[in-house]
Amino acid sequence: MRQSILLRQLFDRESYTYTYLIADLDAGVALLIDPVAECLPGYLQLLTELDLTLKIAIDTHCHADHVTALGQLREETDCETIVGTPSMIECASRFIGDGQCIECGRITLRAIYTPGHTDDSYCYYLEGERPVVFTGDTLLIRGTGRTDFQNGSAEDLYNSLFNKLLTLPSNSVVYPGHDYKGWSQSTIAEERRCNPRLQVESWQELDLILSKLNLGDPKLMDVAIPANLQCGRTLFI
Repeated sequence: MRQSILLRQLFDRESYTYTYLIADLDAGVALLIDPVAECLPGYLQLLTELDLTLKIAIDTHCHADHVTALGQLREETDCETIVGTPSMIECASRFIGDGQCIECGRITLRAIYTPGHTDDSYCYYLEGERPVVFTGDTLLIRGTGRTDFQNGSAEDLYNSLFNKLLTLPSNSVVYPGHDYKGWSQSTIAEERRCNPRLQVESWQELDLILSKLNLGDPKLMDVAIPANLQCGRTLFI
């Protein structure tokens, strides 16, 4: 990654969500991945302090555990908001598909459609000497996203993991959408070797692991999903 490209990992303590600021410092432009509504003041402060113009805000999928800041950021900065097809977030400025690229200054992110956690889940790949992949809730550090709501599918998740993400260069840095242990990053090689959900031979084996998790619904699910389908709009009307 060129020295003029800034990558900053930001953290929301309530939802354990990682948001990523990526900026072309020479051009003074930036994008945000998975911004959280409650963290909006901090984003705006950081952009001001670094003298950056926010051009793009991206959600990797329709989140169930926090309210997105997409709408508020568009109101505040006039940035473009982007989600991936087949997302139901109809208020987004632009929809992209598998393999398409998002450009911001000299930053180029390639969209990778990775359904499974939800049917609208995407990851974003940033090439470089040490490439980076922002995996949303598809691949977590030593885990994966769950598949028991929002049209989730263990079969789709297996295909997304093994036929897409694990085919990326092994030194690719994995930046997940969440972490509950404070682990901030990994690599494709490390997850292939150490992630227990990647030590399976079929989607049925993965489904068996996921079916035994017995997870409750995210506490904000009933609020977050309807709000996020409107770009978080319920918070700022």
